[in-house]
Amino acid sequence: MAENLDVSQHQRASRAVATWIMIGIVMLIVQVLLGGITRLTGSGLSITEWNVVTGIVPPVNEADWNAEFEKYKQTPQYQLLNTGFTLEDFKFIFFWEWFHRFWARLIGVVFVVGFVYLLARKYIKKEMQVPLFALFLLGALQGAVGWIMVMSGLTGDAVYVKPTRLAMHFLFAMGLIAYAYWFYLQLKIPRKAVVYDRNFRNWTNILLITVIVQLIYGALMAGHRAATSAPTWPDINGAMVPYGMFSHHPALLNLLDNKITIHFIHRGIAYLLIVLVALYTRKIFRLAKANPFLAKYKWVPVVLILLQATLGILTVLSVSHIVPNHWGRFEWFAQIHQLVGMLMFLSLIYFMYIVRKSPSRYS
Repeated sequence: MAENLDVSQHQRASRAVATWIMIGIVMLIVQVLLGGITRLTGSGLSITEWNVVTGIVPPVNEADWNAEFEKYKQTPQYQLLNTGFTLEDFKFIFFWEWFHRFWARLIGVVFVVGFVYLLARKYIKKEMQVPLFALFLLGALQGAVGWIMVMSGLTGDAVYVKPTRLAMHFLFAMGLIAYAYWFYLQLKIPRKAVVYDRNFRNWTNILLITVIVQLIYGALMAGHRAATSAPTWPDINGAMVPYGMFSHHPALLNLLDNKITIHFIHRGIAYLLIVLVALYTRKIFRLAKANPFLAKYKWVPVVLILLQATLGILTVLSVSHIVPNHWGRFEWFAQIHQLVGMLMFLSLIYFMYIVRKSPSRYS
């Protein structure tokens, strides 16, 4: 009887911690989407300081708003791009950056309050402490990387943040989400659900690396506003291999700083992923016959990759509908495109967790 009570208590503790972690994962995904909104609305540089405590409260009166607006007027973005901005225009972009930062603070509060509560209930077991501490450090690091990104757009002649730093910020966010999701899976999925297949795991690794590269190029696309450089499909400005892909010197700079090259690579990886995921799905179906944890989600990768490719095409074709300072068709497609990309990434983390190379690699 005592043993049954211990098992029941352990399961209850795991469920409580898993629920808390999943709330955090959802909040992190929302945070990334809010980052997308700040980028699409050009809001990311509207707040020129990082005040951890006092920044929680937005301006409350006209004098405060004018003070913040004056700070923004000193930035290259205002002086080179938004000189026609009124105070009302500034309030709009300020809100989205403030809300993005506020949500980040809220994630921290949920983490700390949840940790204290679960610790008081003795739900935080010894083996959970190191992963949770690592999760906290990764969250703090992500905040620091975010500020480094913002600083890149406040000096010189920059009117937006540097695309490479935007990509780094996004990559760190996905790493944080993946780490939290892996911890969640450890709490929710029993060890007996794990299967071993070296070939399948190798395929998962290859696919995951390809998706990560694609996500990086998606961030570079966003940072460079590269969708506008080729608003056509299936061709790229009338050619399958567009002109100007190697116009930058040194040549390797084209991979990070040439809009048309970035656009071409992003499309090419998308086509490659469709083929790889189709082959991968056949392997999932084979393994899923004997594993309900695989069978339940066997269609997920192929559905997500086809949806992602469709959204990418629609995003490119809707470039002509962009209206400055207006949320429209392009922005909706771009935002949902980003969300599906994140879900695709997490689906591969799930399959990576379920299928291992060998029993010795279980963790």
